[in-house]
Order: sequence, then structure tokens, then C-alpha cells
Amino acid sequence: MSTDFAERWERWHTARERSVLAPHGVASLAITAWLTPDARVVDGAEGRWRGDGDRAVGSGLSTAGYRDADGTPIGDEVTLRAGEILTDGERELRAYARDGAPALRVFDPQTASRLRVAGIDAWEPREEWSVTARFEPVDTPREVESVDGHRSFAATTGLLHLVTPDGRERTLDATVGADALSVVFADATSGRESYRFRFLRVDLPDAEGRTRVDFTRAFLPPCAFSDHYVCPLPSARNRLDLAVEAGERVPRLREAADAL
Repeated sequence: MSTDFAERWERWHTARERSVLAPHGVASLAITAWLTPDARVVDGAEGRWRGDGDRAVGSGLSTAGYRDADGTPIGDEVTLRAGEILTDGERELRAYARDGAPALRVFDPQTASRLRVAGIDAWEPREEWSVTARFEPVDTPREVESVDGHRSFAATTGLLHLVTPDGRERTLDATVGADALSVVFADATSGRESYRFRFLRVDLPDAEGRTRVDFTRAFLPPCAFSDHYVCPLPSARNRLDLAVEAGERVPRLREAADAL
């Protein structure tokens, strides 16, 4: 393994831990509250919250001290689109939507899911787990099931054809995003040596469909750190009979006394 490969991986791994464990990082999600047209109290949030289409609407907020992303104090009522944020200096509220259904998420640095995590265990990087691949676009939408049983469709999808280090040809389902392909996979280590499934980001293919799948950059889904995420599950094709001993394994937890 080249020194450069190992150093680049170490920088990636350090940045991942820093991001996940940041005060409002992935591990700090305290609740995802699905909203209906009837206003209600949401744990960890001031005021009352309801859904309006795919937006989250809060009221009774005049004394809450919330500010928007620009630091501007808000009034008594606010409407948040998916991805928009309010903060009170400690907690952070984020609007979320899935297939048009709105939710409010509360990120709290003091939530137990964050305090118990000391880092992320990972396998030592081995360059053999970074393999070339060929991307094949697929016109048919692919059904995706989430951890809570919700089913939706990924409209822009494709197949990644590659040869894994054991010499076998394999094909993975991938979803096309604005700046990368995304892959959800499980393997022979899942649920034992690693979390029950993992994610991969793959560079968009070049004009000939060529790209690279680097399993050493496999990372834990958000639901490995908080039960309040609704992560997609691997497709049947992406449940590999291969032990992918590369990438992140599991959250590294503190001893109970250390988490206090």
C-alpha cells in the first residue's frame, strides 16, 4: 500500500469522526417528529408545530430565542422548508421532508446518542479494496425500502460492474445524485464485525462510464448513531456474500461512566 493512499484515508477518517461527533453532527439527532396539519408540541423544541404541505410551521415562538441561518431573530411564527434551520445557541431545529411528508428534527449536543460515541472503528485501509468499475444507466426506477418500512422509488439509478478482490465479477445497484453515485450495501461482516449495512459514495463516471469504487471509504449510515433516522436499506443485489473488511465498522462507544 502506498503511503499517499494511507495518508489520504487517514485524513478522510479523521474528518468523518469530526463531522459525525460535531455538536450538531449526525450523532446529535434527538428526535424526528412527523408533522400533520394539527399543531402539537415537539420534544426539545419550543412552541407548537404542524405540517403545511411539505413544510414545517412553528407558532408561539416569540419568546423562544430562535434565530435563522443568518442569525436573525424570528417572530412568533415561522415556516421552514426542508433543509432550513433554526438555532437557539444550543439545539438546532431542521425541517425535513420525505415524499412530501414534513418532519421537524431536533439536534441536541447533549443527547445520549452523541455523548456515548467516542469515535468510529474502522479496518486498516488496504489499496486492493479500491477497484475500477463501469457504470451502466438504468431507465427503470428502483424501489427502495427504509429502516422504518417506508417504500419509495429512486428515479435515477444504474448498475456498477466491478471485480472484487476475491476475483469475482459483481454488480451493485447505485443511485445517481448531483455530484456522486450512492450505494447502500451489506456483506458477510454485517451485523457481526460491522454495522448491519453501510454506505458508499462513488465518483460520477466519465464519458466512457468508468469510475472507481473504494470500499475503504465505506461509511456508517446515520442510523448507526441515532434511532431517529430513516436510512435506506440495501437492495437484494447489494447484499454481498463477501466479507468486505474495509471502511468503517461500528461506532466506538464510551464506558458508561465516561459518557456522563
